[in-house]
Amino acid sequence: MLPLSLLNAAQNKPMLVELKNGETFNGHLVNCDNFMNITLREVYQTSAEGDRFWKLKECYIRGSTIKYLRVPDTLLDAVKEEQHRAREAGRSARGAHVSGAGARGRGAPPRGRGAMRGGPIRGARGRGRGM
Repeated sequence: MLPLSLLNAAQNKPMLVELKNGETFNGHLVNCDNFMNITLREVYQTSAEGDRFWKLKECYIRGSTIKYLRVPDTLLDAVKEEQHRAREAGRSARGAHVSGAGARGRGAPPRGRGAMRGGPIRGARGRGRGM
């Protein structure tokens, strides 16, 4: 399972984020991007020592500072099931594909590196031999 697909499915769901410096953030995921930068709302921040707490309306967390994310187990199960269904649908659709003339499937001979697309092969030593 890819982490970004899990995060995209986790939007508006509660999650816990622990940073590399030990601080934790509990809140609901608003948004995430390809760098795993995330925005949380209704956030409870805890210091690394665990002795101080803050309530924040919204916060932005840079993805490179994240140590780990914890999402509900029900969300994990739902994403796994969705990916399984998508994979099965992809397998059933593959058998109907018919290769065209230019396709490099099982029936086409390998062209190899640097070989010409048509006509006889002359010398196969590159340009400028003139023989």
